[in-house]
Amino acid sequence: MTNTIRDELEKLQPMEMDAGTVFSGSPSGRIIRGYASPCSYTPTPDSGYIFHETSRDIAVWLMNISDPLYVFGPTGSGKTSAIKQLAARLNYPVFEITGHSRLEFPDLVGHLSVRNGSMEFEYGPLALAMKYGGLFLLNEIDLLEPATATGLNGVLDGEALCIAENGGELIIPHPMFRFASTANTNGGSDETGLYQGALRQNLAFLDRFWLCEMGYPAREAEEKLLGGCCPKLPESIRQKMVEYANEVRRLFMGEAGAGMANSIEVTFSTRTLLRWADLTVRFQPLSRQGVQPVTYALDRALGFRATRETRAMLHELAQRIFPQSMGE
Repeated sequence: MTNTIRDELEKLQPMEMDAGTVFSGSPSGRIIRGYASPCSYTPTPDSGYIFHETSRDIAVWLMNISDPLYVFGPTGSGKTSAIKQLAARLNYPVFEITGHSRLEFPDLVGHLSVRNGSMEFEYGPLALAMKYGGLFLLNEIDLLEPATATGLNGVLDGEALCIAENGGELIIPHPMFRFASTANTNGGSDETGLYQGALRQNLAFLDRFWLCEMGYPAREAEEKLLGGCCPKLPESIRQKMVEYANEVRRLFMGEAGAGMANSIEVTFSTRTLLRWADLTVRFQPLSRQGVQPVTYALDRALGFRATRETRAMLHELAQRIFPQSMGE
């Protein structure tokens, strides 16, 4: 870390804000603490971001010193972006890392390195968040080895962090320190078999978290998202894209009423939906060659990830929902 960034973090000034004014523009009388100004680690606010209804839970969690937060839900539902956009509104610095099976505790705390010919300790994201009052965000926490995850129990309980490699330095958690995590599963293993690498976590470890489930946004919210990212697409096509995505999700879950007998191995995340809309606009010139941009883009957004049988099913569903003339 450079001296400039260190100075920037040391100068962070906590301040009280009205939660309603921050998140909706309407005063609520409920106080939430943030920082007077952003820093290099503060996420960039997205003025067009549409908060998921589950964001209410995360905002309430941020209002007071709470147990660590564990947000879980299907891929691409907006778990990480919701946390980061809430933090951005509060000018909160976010120290982020993605979990994996080989992640070890020193990756979170820090390590010794050579700088200008001498040994210097480089703080990891967890140590920085605890030291300067940031939000530590551990994505894909269910990919961690349970033994490694359990090593976080003391931090999760609010205890100080002792860094043996740095001469036994003791970091007392800053009053503004928050610990948040995201995952595709609730930590009890992957029942679908689709999230490879997800592990069943230690029960005592999971018992320390405030859990929050985040599904895909409501139909109206996704239509608004598509309107914001792809205004060139006719509203009728955007509406049918959301309808199609919801049908695919029902097939993925094996729910009756989707019009097809079997469940499928892929699903339509909001992220994939936005990609599909964007590619449809990009491939629009293909309509002059007799190629339907909607289905052409569908393969590149999702279809090529599916088995041949599922891909055929996706095309059959597209033919039902999108008249051929819509892509022309």
